[in-house]
Amino acid sequence: MTRQLCLAAAMSVTLATPALTETAPTDVAYTEGKIETSLTATPGDPANGITVMTTAALGNCVACHTIAALPDVQFPGDIAPPLDGVADRWSEAELRGIVANAKMTFEGSFMPAFYKTEGFIRPGGGYTGKAPAGDLPPILTGQQIEDVVAYLLTLKE
Repeated sequence: MTRQLCLAAAMSVTLATPALTETAPTDVAYTEGKIETSLTATPGDPANGITVMTTAALGNCVACHTIAALPDVQFPGDIAPPLDGVADRWSEAELRGIVANAKMTFEGSFMPAFYKTEGFIRPGGGYTGKAPAGDLPPILTGQQIEDVVAYLLTLKE
């Protein structure tokens, strides 16, 4: 296939794919710790939420929280509250706010801010000991936050 045909094919796929709108971390509006509106225009996927929550390179929520619905998780943590029944204790907007930046709800929380790009106390640049130039990327994307919230909403007593 010639380079022009490859380029034309790539452009047609790009143009045919709708753009995913995502609220930037710096544009998120917190109201008493809650984020009332979705961070994306796409509903969360609970199955993807499980992946984010159980993958060390992503959210890795299970490193600190236990979840009875996920009994096969290796080395679940117990230093944070269990997530069983969390959908009965918190609304969707509250869960979204807690997952995005728990410190907006619980000031002394040691839970990382998963959707934050600025305002860090001592960020390091790739284990170099040097501060990065510019803002850091968020740990999770807006869609990953929505996926985690969608899964958390399934956890009822």
